[in-house]
Amino acid sequence: MPVEPARSAPPLSVPAPRSTAEPVPAPPSPPGGRAAWLAWSIGVSVYILAVIHRTSLGVAGLDAADRFGIGASALSTFSILQVLVYAAMQIPVGLLVDRFGPRRVLLLGVVLLSTGQLAFAFSSSFAPALASRAVLGCGDAMTFISVLRIAARWFPAAKNPFVAQLTGLAGMGGNLITTVVLAQALHSEGWTPTFTAIAVLGVAVFALVALFLKEAPTAAVRTVEQAAGPSAVLSAAPTAARPKIGRQVLACWREPGTRLGLWVHFTTQFPGNAFGLLWGLPYLVQAQGMSRAGAGGMLTLLVLSNMTFGFVFGRLLSASARARMPIVLTAIAATALGWALVLAWPGGHPPIWLLVGIILVMGSNGPASLVGLDYARSRNPAERLGTASGIVNMGGFIGTMITLLGIGVLLDALSPAGAGGYSADAFRWAFCWQYVPLAVGTAMILRLRRKVAAAGA
Repeated sequence: MPVEPARSAPPLSVPAPRSTAEPVPAPPSPPGGRAAWLAWSIGVSVYILAVIHRTSLGVAGLDAADRFGIGASALSTFSILQVLVYAAMQIPVGLLVDRFGPRRVLLLGVVLLSTGQLAFAFSSSFAPALASRAVLGCGDAMTFISVLRIAARWFPAAKNPFVAQLTGLAGMGGNLITTVVLAQALHSEGWTPTFTAIAVLGVAVFALVALFLKEAPTAAVRTVEQAAGPSAVLSAAPTAARPKIGRQVLACWREPGTRLGLWVHFTTQFPGNAFGLLWGLPYLVQAQGMSRAGAGGMLTLLVLSNMTFGFVFGRLLSASARARMPIVLTAIAATALGWALVLAWPGGHPPIWLLVGIILVMGSNGPASLVGLDYARSRNPAERLGTASGIVNMGGFIGTMITLLGIGVLLDALSPAGAGGYSADAFRWAFCWQYVPLAVGTAMILRLRRKVAAAGA
């Protein structure tokens, strides 16, 4: 009898052990849409207010000199201190945004802006006024990075470059308010009522942010919380999820995209910033013989050019990230060439069309500097975007401070003691100082560009 071969028992299917910790899905892509634009609009209202506060001294320089009994060098200290405080606060503000969220930082910024401006309104001597501008600079430093973080949470990544440019454009709208409205109010209403009114305006903006600003889409937060469960939400407590401050800053700095962003911001922003913030009006009036009204019109043209370039660059960057470096290098080359023509003009008195040309070109500086923030955004994870943006945003204001000081030192060295003003020749040689930070910054951009490209940016 044939023996049937033994059949092997079918293998037992043992289910794989299930993990007790379900993986937390990545947050859904930001939705954009009307809710995103509403959140951005509320956030950007704080930035517009900050720019009004920041540029208010630009139209009140002569009044401040009379009120405090100071000369030009002491007057320039206001601008230099404000820029210094702004730059020094960028990394701390970035860390605050990462740890406490942009809404709380914006609220603190409004409080500091209003407090500083109110103290400035009632100051009658130099030292208290200088301290109040330092407080104002702290509040100013908290606005731009916070608005960018709100945009990153609400808008798809491809839309962020355009929204960043719109943010800068909105800030220039605040500059226009200062030039047109504040200047008129200062002469009709006087010092204390005008600056008090700006300070009180912060109360309305504070209420707007406190009551209506949502710093992230509610649906996205709910999706992550439901998928992760309460234990995962609790595990996101500060002690478990937040790295130490030193490690966070070091991680951002080690990223080549962050360093490239810093040098892009440094190199592109400072020429237009230094001209519009302090040295533009003296150059146009004392060196070129323009009236104060004519010089003010030229500075308004700088603001309008900045707004136009912001819109154009935003469209280009939204269409393709490859436009980043061409925009940066073109802005640097055009600025360097434009100033070379102006400074080399025989007699130091270039024609009006050339002055208009260099002012229009410098309008590209601010929008081009925002490309640096886009490099940092695309190369850093969401949990350290605020810190990375703070590092980058520090660059342009360091460049501005170096330029303000360098031009001032050279003007004093090239002018005879006791002179009532600076000559066209003194301005010509002093403005040549701009090429030092331009050369250093461009060399660093070209060097880091290769590193970022090698890393796959």
